[in-house]
Amino acid sequence: MNQKSNLYRKEKIYGFLFILPPLLGLLIFTLYPMIYSIYGSFTDWDGLGQMNLIGLSNFKDLWTDELFHKALFNTLFMMLGIPIGIVLALLLALGLNRGVPGTTAFRVIYYVPVISSLAAVSIMWNWAYNGDYGLVNQFLDLFGITGPNWMANKYTVKPALIIMAVWKGVGYTMLLYLAALQSVSRSYYEAAELDGANSFKAFWHITWPMVRPVTFFIIVTNIIGGSQIFTEMNIMTPTGGPEYASASVVFYIWQKAFGNFQMGYASAMAVVLGAFIFVVTLIQFRMNEKQSFDVD
Repeated sequence: MNQKSNLYRKEKIYGFLFILPPLLGLLIFTLYPMIYSIYGSFTDWDGLGQMNLIGLSNFKDLWTDELFHKALFNTLFMMLGIPIGIVLALLLALGLNRGVPGTTAFRVIYYVPVISSLAAVSIMWNWAYNGDYGLVNQFLDLFGITGPNWMANKYTVKPALIIMAVWKGVGYTMLLYLAALQSVSRSYYEAAELDGANSFKAFWHITWPMVRPVTFFIIVTNIIGGSQIFTEMNIMTPTGGPEYASASVVFYIWQKAFGNFQMGYASAMAVVLGAFIFVVTLIQFRMNEKQSFDVD
C-alpha cells in the first residue's frame, strides 16, 4: 500500500513539474500583464514615470474620443471579411471534397498565403494596390476600368484590407472544412438519396449541421483575431489611412501607448477591447449551446 502511495505521489510531482513551465509562462506573461494593465487604466502614466491614480477619467474620455470611435467602427467593419471568408472556404472545400484531379496541388496553393509572413504579404499587397503601377489597377485596366488609389482613398482602403485578409486566411479555413467534410459518413448521403433529397437538401440537413462545430470554432477565433488586427494597417497605412479610415483599435492603442506615451489611456482602451472580445465570445458560446447538432 505504501509503495502504491509513494508511486502516486511521485507521479503527482512529475506531473506538476511538466505543467510548471507553461503555468509560469501564463502567470508571468499573461495574467500579470493583464492585471497590471487593468490597474494602469485607472492612472495617468507615460510608461516610464510614476503612475498617478485618476479614477475613471480615461474611460470617460473614451466616450468623447472621435478617433477611438472611428477605430472601433473600422475594426467592426473589417470583420465583414469573416462571413465572406467562411462562405468562400466552404465552397472551396466542397469542390475539393469531390475528388477532382489535382486536389493536393490546390490545397498547397491555397495554404501558401497562410504560412507566408504577414509583413511580406502586406508589402506585396501594398504594391498591388498602388494607384499608378499596382497589379490590381493594371488588371482592371484590361476591362477599361480606371482603378482608384486603393490605400489613399477612405472609401476603398477598408475593402482593400478585407480582400487581403480573406485571401490570406481562406486556405486555413478551407482545410478545416475539408477535414470536417471528409469525416462525414457517406451513409447519411446514401440514405438522403434514397429518400429523394436533392443536393441542396442534403447540404442543408446533413453537411451544414455536421460542420457546425468547425464553423463555431472559425467564427470565435476569427472574431478574436479580427479584434486585434494591427500589422496590416501598420505597414500599409502607417498613419491610420486617409481620415483615419483604416486604423483599428489595436493600432490606436499602439499609437497612444508608444507614439504619445499615454500608457494609462492605452490601457483603458485595451481593457475595453478585452471586455468586448470576452462578451462576444461568451455570446457565441451561449448561442452554440442552444443550437442542436442533430442530423435531420
